[in-house]
Amino acid sequence: MRLAVLGSGSSGNSAVVEIGGVRLLVDAGLSAKQLTDRAKGLGIDLKSIDGILLTHEHGDHIRGLRVLLKQAPVPVYATAATAHVVRETGIANATWKIFEAGQTFRIGEVEIEPFAIQHDAVDPVGFVMAHSTYRLGLLSDAGFVTRGMVERLRGVHGLFVEANYDDALLEADTKRPWSTKQRISSRHGHLSNAQAAELVAELAHPGLRRVVLGHLSRDCNAPDVATGILRRRLDTDGHTHVEVHCACSDVSPWWSWA
Repeated sequence: MRLAVLGSGSSGNSAVVEIGGVRLLVDAGLSAKQLTDRAKGLGIDLKSIDGILLTHEHGDHIRGLRVLLKQAPVPVYATAATAHVVRETGIANATWKIFEAGQTFRIGEVEIEPFAIQHDAVDPVGFVMAHSTYRLGLLSDAGFVTRGMVERLRGVHGLFVEANYDDALLEADTKRPWSTKQRISSRHGHLSNAQAAELVAELAHPGLRRVVLGHLSRDCNAPDVATGILRRRLDTDGHTHVEVHCACSDVSPWWSWA
């Protein structure tokens, strides 16, 4: 089981997951050229992927989808509401595989558990991917953490989770009006460093080996700030074995859990 982030942040979000012999692209928020080039740098031809999973319909998660599908006509997995909105953007050449949040489905030998999250999108979801004894959780663009989300993610061995902003840096930011700050920190906005740390602390167990923080704001967060908050919380709770990493706008290395 391994994960590589092709890009994470307001400029575009996408990641490649390999688990149980299945290769998946989660979101396609960079240009098709960027997606293709960055994947090649990791030794991946995107024509070889088994499918594309969409978390939601925002541009920073689907920007390259239309062109990419012309080059790699693979199935696209999304909720019905997300697929409907994406079709209206002019993406008509997709082979849609529709799922509902809360209903598990399979791609090859991999079990996919989509779960509902709160965000200003039509039907946003997170995912847990499971094969054999390994479970990988992916959670981004969520305004707050629900009990249902915690229960879905419980027991994961690896976790990608949003840490969009730092409370103090968001408050001090002079570029954003008050209304924008309110939206970001609302229950349909994004997770803060503190919220991400609280979630990871609740999920931490001896089998949780690595956490990757993503979707960091360029202006209202910083990798050292985000990882520092989580590291301190984990260490305080005695979970010193958990590795903490940060994914930013550039392509990441492979992170492995096997």
